[in-house]
Amino acid sequence: MKLFEALGDLVAYDLLGLSPDERLGTAVQFFVMDVAQIFFLLALVIYLMGWLRAFVAPEKVREFVRGKPQWLARSLAIMLGAVTPFCSCSSVPLFIGFVEARIPMGVTFSFLIASPMINEIALVMLIYLVGWEIALMYLLAGLVVAYVGGVIMEKLKTERWVESYVWDIKMAAGQAGIKVDKSFSGRHHTAVAEVKEIFRRLWKWVLAGIAIGALFHGYVPQEWVEKHLVGDQAWWSVPAAVLMGVPLYSNAVGVIPVIEAMLLKGVPIGTALALMMSIAALSLPELIILRKVIKWPALIWFVVILAVAFMLVGWLFNFLFA
Repeated sequence: MKLFEALGDLVAYDLLGLSPDERLGTAVQFFVMDVAQIFFLLALVIYLMGWLRAFVAPEKVREFVRGKPQWLARSLAIMLGAVTPFCSCSSVPLFIGFVEARIPMGVTFSFLIASPMINEIALVMLIYLVGWEIALMYLLAGLVVAYVGGVIMEKLKTERWVESYVWDIKMAAGQAGIKVDKSFSGRHHTAVAEVKEIFRRLWKWVLAGIAIGALFHGYVPQEWVEKHLVGDQAWWSVPAAVLMGVPLYSNAVGVIPVIEAMLLKGVPIGTALALMMSIAALSLPELIILRKVIKWPALIWFVVILAVAFMLVGWLFNFLFA
């Protein structure tokens, strides 16, 4: 942390000649510091998780949960969603695979909720940036929302709202016939390839998140934050955060710099987590893609259930840590 902070000071204050008393200087220092530490953490964690997860193909995920009792299948789907590196949009094709495999819709929706929202890379970064307590709270909240959300979607019998063509899709046979190099070198090359692929998909969103966080950190006055987001009249900040997250497309990793900046300004933890959950699991691009798979009633229920759940989580944490 000190090394990255020193790098931010060097670039912003020494090389660029900005002042720590100026808003621009504070914003640039935050941006440089966060770019360095977040990209370092990203590369390290993706590589380590990729090395361990090198041979877990998406097809194996759905095969693993097929035929299990519903409570166990749902729990396994959530766990698998938490350790697979899928954003909200890339989770949808696997959602189709779950449907094709005739896995119950409640289990399928639990995976769809958990996969983008609970992210091991984001959790490690949260632990490093804001502490293990907040990371643990986010993890527990995500697990509960994914489980309960799946149960509710199951009770609604959402299989009747799946587009008819989805039932007829036959997914690829998978990797069963492909030999995998399980040597150390093979795992290394697979992990490096995963680092490159995830960086290719994430880097612009991470930079955008850091830029927004830097602007918030440097330019939003502390007095405004205390008046509008922290004060006694800030109950509405939680639903506002959920609504704000819907049109934004990122993932749990990309939004962490924004959450970090909000917390540094004193924004309540529940409000920050509600925004993070909304961006990660309720983004507009995901909803557009998901609409091609399920009909409007199922999509509306999906949005309502998650929005209410995120607001309840936000209000609960704000109450507990007021």
